[in-house]
Amino acid sequence: MIILIPAYQPDRKLIDLVSSIGAAAPGVVVLVVDDGSGPDYRSVFAAVHRRGHRVVGYDTNQGKGFALKTGFALIARDFPGQDVVCADCDGQHAVGDILRVVQRVRTGGAAMVLGTRSFTGQVPARSRFGNTMTRWLFRLSTGRRIDDTQTGLRGYPSSMLGWLGTIGGNRYEYELNILLEACQTGRAIETEEIATIYLAANASSHFRPLADSVRIYAPLLKFILSSLAAFVIDAVALLVLTGITGSLLFSVIGARVLSSGTNFLVNRRAVFVHGRDRPVGVAALGYFTLVIILVAVNYLSLLLLTTLQVPLLPAKVITEVTLFVVGYAVQSRFLFAGRKAAPASGSVATGGVRTGESTGAGTR
Repeated sequence: MIILIPAYQPDRKLIDLVSSIGAAAPGVVVLVVDDGSGPDYRSVFAAVHRRGHRVVGYDTNQGKGFALKTGFALIARDFPGQDVVCADCDGQHAVGDILRVVQRVRTGGAAMVLGTRSFTGQVPARSRFGNTMTRWLFRLSTGRRIDDTQTGLRGYPSSMLGWLGTIGGNRYEYELNILLEACQTGRAIETEEIATIYLAANASSHFRPLADSVRIYAPLLKFILSSLAAFVIDAVALLVLTGITGSLLFSVIGARVLSSGTNFLVNRRAVFVHGRDRPVGVAALGYFTLVIILVAVNYLSLLLLTTLQVPLLPAKVITEVTLFVVGYAVQSRFLFAGRKAAPASGSVATGGVRTGESTGAGTR
């Protein structure tokens, strides 16, 4: 079993963590990846190495996802057949919780084990909000309830390492992408409840609220932009056609025909990329069947609202917002879902990684 810890500009808590792991589980190998922390932090990594643990790193910060993939590749190469448990370096994971996840990976048969927090007690507002948002997005996208989608305590059997190296994303979005791809391809996920620990209001976190949130919420943001473009086309066409023909039914159908073709192509190629391997004909049939159903609901909703004296444009906005949620869930879970696949094995590239085999300031 390997404990993999990605670290960027860590403090003393990393040293305390690896020391505690070594004392509690002498047979477990700890691999720390220095994610370009810089010269000021070499003493911390040197202290980790002096305690008998392996440290690898590179000069420029690349992000947590890149650090994890670097570790997975080195483990597949240097420790073939070994399972992996990933933990954060900032003291948010108790050693007892880490070892319980280790045991679950050893005895279970799932593709991954998540150490999930219940978010009780003093939780920073941004952390509570971020986890609530990603939990909602994840359930909407997959239909699967996972209470802690952002946990950094995760265990993987050795057979998953090759597959983990194929998942997109180099920063915080990588771990959410793993969960999305696992659900889309039918891989089993187990959970293990762990303590909710935030030290000093999570001040040591390197999470960038704006930039990293955009990366994490990219699937939903892309769908919003795609849907917004379709909405603009649809709304303009609806108003123009209604003014020309005076027929609400004809106008709704005509506007949707103009917008749906573009929306299908954008969603297939740019939004739900995990569904690209589905034959275009199958995807198109499912998509346009959904379109027909939504057009019918759209028309009935507009007819009802306008009968209730709601102006056409506000009625259109109310209807589209409701159908947006339905459309996203159906497309993500069914129409553009990736094909079911067995876990892959193998390794990924490790170019540019320096290994630290000596103590002192030069350890990388």
